[in-house]
Amino acid sequence: MQPLLKVDSLQKHFASKNNALFGGNKSKVKAVDGISFEIAEGETLGLVGESGCGKTTAGRTILRLLEPTGGSITYEGEDVTKLSHKGLHEFRSKMQIIFQDPYSSLNPRHTVGKIIAAPFEIQNVSPAGGVKKAVQVVMERVGLNPEHYNRYPHEFSGGQRQRIGIARAIALRPKFIVADEPVSALDVSIQAQVINLLDDLQSEFKMSFLFIAHDLSVVQHISDRVAVMYLGKIMELAPTVDLYANPHHPYTKALLSAVPIPDPKLERSRERIILKGDLPSPINPPSGCVFNTRCWKAQDICRTKTPELLQVGKSAVACHFPE
Repeated sequence: MQPLLKVDSLQKHFASKNNALFGGNKSKVKAVDGISFEIAEGETLGLVGESGCGKTTAGRTILRLLEPTGGSITYEGEDVTKLSHKGLHEFRSKMQIIFQDPYSSLNPRHTVGKIIAAPFEIQNVSPAGGVKKAVQVVMERVGLNPEHYNRYPHEFSGGQRQRIGIARAIALRPKFIVADEPVSALDVSIQAQVINLLDDLQSEFKMSFLFIAHDLSVVQHISDRVAVMYLGKIMELAPTVDLYANPHHPYTKALLSAVPIPDPKLERSRERIILKGDLPSPINPPSGCVFNTRCWKAQDICRTKTPELLQVGKSAVACHFPE
């Protein structure tokens, strides 16, 4: 069965200048450096990793909000990287994004009705019953009062603003949505409501999600599979149940050991893996395995040879010494 989305060796490098004040040498920030994965129709792939690992850049590059440096992005058999400006315009109705910050992603000068109606206007879609009626139906579906059509974003709470962002993303019923940390700016009770809403929308409209997040507990709840990123590369990719029960990559084990357990006795007795040092710079990543500078299992081969994603049980692991 052909996947809905296939990403192959995707790269996104940014030009950078060292000592720019004095006209220093140009260098590249390797934000995303050769990641590959597939997403099936109706599936949610969680993308996790610490700050600066390239998660958000990967999501935006897949949608071509950022132009890829290399690799391919295939959506329903069509190479997105080769689309013309006109083709990209039509493509936008099929793939959408929910932004991280519900405060800065909405235009404060526009009413909620105008914000959610924007996809209809941009794509020249004329729904039966008119745009206003369609917008109010979408508002009601995401838990907003349709009577608030003419209100402005500042009149809503953070959770309600994120629902406005979700309504805008699903207005044209896209098949694929990049959810870029959609709940990280919200409190825990509102997080649960938004996650449940995304779950319901996925079941109703058969959407696929690339769910980007820091919170491993949230990812575990909503994702079918999880990809773990570190310094622009995927370290491990596995079904959610297998990854959380039996992680194979040392970095995945370290991440999971940081997730609190709601049992004081178990929390006190379990082993915590504390990584030494900071995340290396993507301008000058370590040779070989990018995790070797912080890995307790690193050997000479790890510093010279880059590991490929290889199958270990149900997981794909980029490690010379998987557990």
